[in-house]
Amino acid sequence: MCFVLAHGFTCSWRQPRLLRIANVLNRRGGVIGLDFRGHGRSGGRSTVGDREVLDVEAAVAAARRRGYERVVVTGFSMGAAVAIRHAGLHGGIDGVISVSSPARWYYRGTVPMRRVHWAIERRTGRLAVRLARGTRVAANGWNPVPEAPHEVVGRIAPAPLLIVHGDADAFLPLEHAHQLYDAARDPRELWIEPAFGHAEVAATRDLIERIADWGAAQR
Repeated sequence: MCFVLAHGFTCSWRQPRLLRIANVLNRRGGVIGLDFRGHGRSGGRSTVGDREVLDVEAAVAAARRRGYERVVVTGFSMGAAVAIRHAGLHGGIDGVISVSSPARWYYRGTVPMRRVHWAIERRTGRLAVRLARGTRVAANGWNPVPEAPHEVVGRIAPAPLLIVHGDADAFLPLEHAHQLYDAARDPRELWIEPAFGHAEVAATRDLIERIADWGAAQR
């Protein structure tokens, strides 16, 4: 089996925190990491969760070409939203692991998310995130607005879905995890992790090992 590893906004699979996660997943199966468009060494501009589903589709196709019979897409934050949207819109996977995903777009209920929106929606913000993180964000926004994760998560079944969210997430409160879980269909699981913050930065080795075990167990 193979894990497709989908990173969060402004990240890259080559960063130490993603490599650490990939190394743990690699003990249970193959790993294909990707840089979303506008991130890391990938070209283009980030559409922040919209056309990135095509990037995941390309990674899943690469895994199939390499002979993997089972593919589990594992995403963090923006990558988790993309993983959900990809599975709901394209299918063709054997499991989805969503860590710290938003359930809906334009959420500004926390200071960190207001900063994220500034980095995406304002010219000065896009310049700042390009200079500081090397992330290139498309300037023209969404037209039309893509389906939000909670609107498509119900289409993932019968592929299994694992939703992981921390009760100490400073970006997205637990309501996002519950909205996703309530909109999904079985087989589904919801892990509320005590004292866990947000996405790749906060993920402990123990959590990643449990996620890897869950992914490897899917048949």
